[in-house]
Order: sequence, then structure tokens, then C-alpha cells
Amino acid sequence: MEYSIQSKEQLRELWTNIYNTEGKPDWSHILPYYDEHIFFWDSVQKIHGIADFTTMTERLIARSSDLKMDIKNIAQNGNVMFLEWEMTLSFKKYPNSSVYGASRVTLNEQGKIIEQRDYYDLWGDIFDNIPRFGKAYRKFMHKKFG
Repeated sequence: MEYSIQSKEQLRELWTNIYNTEGKPDWSHILPYYDEHIFFWDSVQKIHGIADFTTMTERLIARSSDLKMDIKNIAQNGNVMFLEWEMTLSFKKYPNSSVYGASRVTLNEQGKIIEQRDYYDLWGDIFDNIPRFGKAYRKFMHKKFG
């Protein structure tokens, strides 16, 4: 079977199915659509190669009891697609938190994901839901940055 992303609708379906399964996230169906030389980076890490990318997905699965992804918008320009999303995370001691972000996905000539860049405010979105800490964090950010 040839694993090739042909449209933004196909990517939306593949992406949505990672997170909207019962229980933990599952990347097994989408990993074959990633090139072996994938370059992934976000606010926390930079990863080169499918082996390290797969390891990163396994770490996320291990520490997530419930993770949901809602794709708000998707756009395509040639071989580049942008997804705007809301991810809801569940924590043991704190209320659910939503992280709002976007991903830029670049496809190679074979239709595989060769590059993925995720953009989000991890700390701000999570800190907002921690009692007392969220307000202090936002006050600090406003004072220091505007």
C-alpha cells in the first residue's frame, strides 16, 4: 500500500483520528505517512528522523490519559498545509486544559510529511487553568511584555 497524502481533507481525517479514539492517542495509522527523514519541531523540542519522532509520540501516549484534538481550520498552498487546532489535555490534579495552536506540514514529492512545525503557547494555555497560578502568570507576562 502506498502511503501518500493527496489532499487537506485526507490530512484532516488522519490527524483527527490520532486523538479522537477512546483513551490514549494513537499514531499507528499516520506514522507511515511520515518520511523517514522527518524534521519536527515545536516549543519544546526539535526531532530529526522517524525513529526519534516515533519515540516522541510514544512518550506523549505514556503520559496522556486523555487527549482530544479539534481541527478548527485547514488550508493548503501547494505542498504546505496549515492546521489550526484546539487540543484538550486531562491532568490528574488540575482541571482539563485547552492548548490552542497551529501546525505547518510540508509534504515531499511522494506526499509524505517531511517537515512539521507546531506553534502554540504551552505554558500560558496550561497555566491559565491552575488556580491562583494562572492569574499570577498572566500578570507577570503583561507587566514584562506588554
